[in-house]
Amino acid sequence: MNPRSCLLGLLLRKERWGLSARGWLVLLLLLVLAAFTFLAEIHPFLAVTRRVNANILVVEGWLDPYGIDAAVKEFKAGHYARIYTTGCPIEGAALYRDSATNFAQQGADHLKAAGIPVPLIQMVPSTVWNRDRTYYSAIALRDWFLRHHLRIRNFNVLTEDAHARRTWLLFHEAFGPNVRVGIISVPNPDYPPRYWWKYSEGVREIIDETIAYIYAKFFFWPPSPIPNHGNR
Repeated sequence: MNPRSCLLGLLLRKERWGLSARGWLVLLLLLVLAAFTFLAEIHPFLAVTRRVNANILVVEGWLDPYGIDAAVKEFKAGHYARIYTTGCPIEGAALYRDSATNFAQQGADHLKAAGIPVPLIQMVPSTVWNRDRTYYSAIALRDWFLRHHLRIRNFNVLTEDAHARRTWLLFHEAFGPNVRVGIISVPNPDYPPRYWWKYSEGVREIIDETIAYIYAKFFFWPPSPIPNHGNR
């Protein structure tokens, strides 16, 4: 007889269930299906566009030239009344006398150069550069509205490609449920969205933003309490 225990009862012998050949085949098929679903659906999920009816456009100031061009087109086509640029300090930029020292300033300068009238542009810089930069850029904008007694009910945020889902989430966190935030994703011209996995730029973008979104969604707790926006 095989003992059910040995070594003075420190070890026990137990029966267990294991996958059969058919079970391993089903598991492999499920993994392949999950991989194909991820390849097909992750980019449209991250690079989301959901506009709201608004007369304010917010542009993340770090955008590349193609993003700035898209912001100009969106501003003109959407009949917005004002455009705001957000962003954190640019590391090392203070060493160069003629360069912008904050992404909000850089974005505003690029919009001016692209033809947006200066009175319609408002730069709203953040002072936080070493962590949660998108969130604190949203907080800076929220506080700017509060300081200037502007009762903003809705606005659209324009950003680049797969960064959109995370930007949308963090602006919602900053402004709370009583302000409608729309999101506009500008496609990255360096790779086709449907085949992002075939391009190094696409792979880096998707992997980085997937990890960052998971962190923002499940592990990020806003350190700043959301004020009461009930009067908005």
